[in-house]
Amino acid sequence: MKKLITLAFVFIAGSLIMTSCSEDFLDVNVDPKAANFEQVQVEYFINASITGAQMNPHDAERAFVLYWKTAGRQHRLNGALALGGYNDDWSNDYYNSLSGWLRTANLAIQVAEEKIAEEVDFYYTYNLMQVARIWRAYLMSEFADNFGPMPIDGFRGSNPEFKDLQTVYYFLLEELADAVSKIDTEIAIPGDVEKFDKAYGFDFMKWQKYGNSMRMRLAMRLSEVDGEKARTEFEAAAAGAFILSEDETFSVAESGGWNDLVGVMTREWNAQPLSATLNNLYIGLGGISSEEQLPEAWHGHIKPADYMGLKYSDHFAEYTNNPSAGFWFDGLHEVIDPRAYKSFIIPGWFDNPNFSHYPSWNTDAYTTERQLIIPDDDNIMIDATGHWNAASLGNWGAKASNNQVAFFTGTLPRLSQAFRASENHRVFFGPWETYFLIAEAAVRGWSVPMNAATAYEEGIRASFSYWNVSEYVEPYLQSEHYNRAGTSVKWDHIAEPPASVTKSYVNGYTLEEGTWEMTYPVNHLHANGAFKNDALTKIMTQKFIAQLPYLPLEAWSDHRRLGLPFFENPSVELPIVDLPDLTQNNFMESRVTFFPQRLKYPSGLANSNPAGYQQAVGFLGNPDEVLTPLWWAKKP
Repeated sequence: MKKLITLAFVFIAGSLIMTSCSEDFLDVNVDPKAANFEQVQVEYFINASITGAQMNPHDAERAFVLYWKTAGRQHRLNGALALGGYNDDWSNDYYNSLSGWLRTANLAIQVAEEKIAEEVDFYYTYNLMQVARIWRAYLMSEFADNFGPMPIDGFRGSNPEFKDLQTVYYFLLEELADAVSKIDTEIAIPGDVEKFDKAYGFDFMKWQKYGNSMRMRLAMRLSEVDGEKARTEFEAAAAGAFILSEDETFSVAESGGWNDLVGVMTREWNAQPLSATLNNLYIGLGGISSEEQLPEAWHGHIKPADYMGLKYSDHFAEYTNNPSAGFWFDGLHEVIDPRAYKSFIIPGWFDNPNFSHYPSWNTDAYTTERQLIIPDDDNIMIDATGHWNAASLGNWGAKASNNQVAFFTGTLPRLSQAFRASENHRVFFGPWETYFLIAEAAVRGWSVPMNAATAYEEGIRASFSYWNVSEYVEPYLQSEHYNRAGTSVKWDHIAEPPASVTKSYVNGYTLEEGTWEMTYPVNHLHANGAFKNDALTKIMTQKFIAQLPYLPLEAWSDHRRLGLPFFENPSVELPIVDLPDLTQNNFMESRVTFFPQRLKYPSGLANSNPAGYQQAVGFLGNPDEVLTPLWWAKKP
């Protein structure tokens, strides 16, 4: 046993140094080669696992940005997972790193168990073991929600057996319940140990709350396939203490340089522009005018609410159920969700402190004038200063090559620099999520500590507080304005929108004015398209917006589970190879097969553990493909 701990200490010390956490290791003031039984502490392993899971820039580019944010529609990246694509190198890198974080979490638990058995533990060691179990449950859920079936006794140095997802989730829910019940919240941790927990400083009450909130999240994951288990687990977790305030947020501070604590969205090559999904949810939602939100200098760019924009049929994708398809909006919307201008900065607003100048090696961010190319004719120049747009995903065919505006960095609203400069906190669980989970549970008729309306409104308040726009929240909560998906904010306002609304527009080529019937999209993934403004759609719309920008995996999981909120289909001016079911005959429908469902297992797994790989694929029940739904997700 002492040999295990000594080897583990050497492993963890190396991990700390490699992840630029050497200051924590040096504070321990020991020689890893001479480590003895007493010097190996559980908190070192917890620290290394949580720190590693922040993702160094290499892993973050692949998993967080290219996979999660793209599939979760928190930005627009045309390609990769959103169009059914896959990169084995990215997945191998992420899989290997995730496995390492899990191994380290397991070591924390093993070392705690052995110290307790040998009676060389501290008075807080038992609590640290429960913390490690809660954290391991999160990491395992991250694995399961990306790949699917996984080992529940793995990541200990040998090839384990894979289990089906129902078994995995039952294990995680049991682990969380047991670990939370065994935490003694009256125990105070020594000051020199607190630094080894970058999330909570080993505040055990907060860890208990996080464990219960995580249990609610994972219980709700089962809502569509194992309803009674979901209800039982959720109600049990909701009977305890859980995350409800901003100071209880599970988050870790980012730092500069190149290490595991660098912000996950710092790589400059990706502009991280506004997605069409978010844009359709933002526009019109909440009844708060742009004039109220913006400095007077921008008021001249605001267009009337009944204006659709400039129509460019030869340059913008139209084979999509995106209600904004085919248009360029040459101004700012009269009404928009107050979080929009905080999350994404208006093109040309160079003196906004959160304007992102990335990439710093050229002037693209400051270039707002671009052309629509018209072969054998005069090109059209567009100055996108003060314009608010989000291009559809998909295969635009020739329209893409002739359009220098729709995809260019400087012409689009892009993610705030507040999240790109490694000066923020990466959020793993915020209070808004707990409220929205409780609201959904209440709508399902489960026994929870507040009614659906209260939880829904408190979730919105928590999100507005995070974005520092609380001055707008009360009128926002009373708004009956529909967004472009046909959803309003006010809880009691459940009237469905009309099938379409008449808007004015301008033909971008001839400058002739006309009227346009903007059709609200039908989301066949929810209630077979019967509702756009029911309680569940309201909850999931607000939850999706609130999870920006640090919880794209959860946003993707919610859409896979419920088909909410509305995700527009990629445009198919030409066929999309990796989404073969999406065609010009059905692009107005919403189908499971039009959206990515999981990550394929990396080739490294099949090579290193062929038996385990075959077990995993067998439990999937379908081929190891991006479009194969997970057990808890909607099926074709």
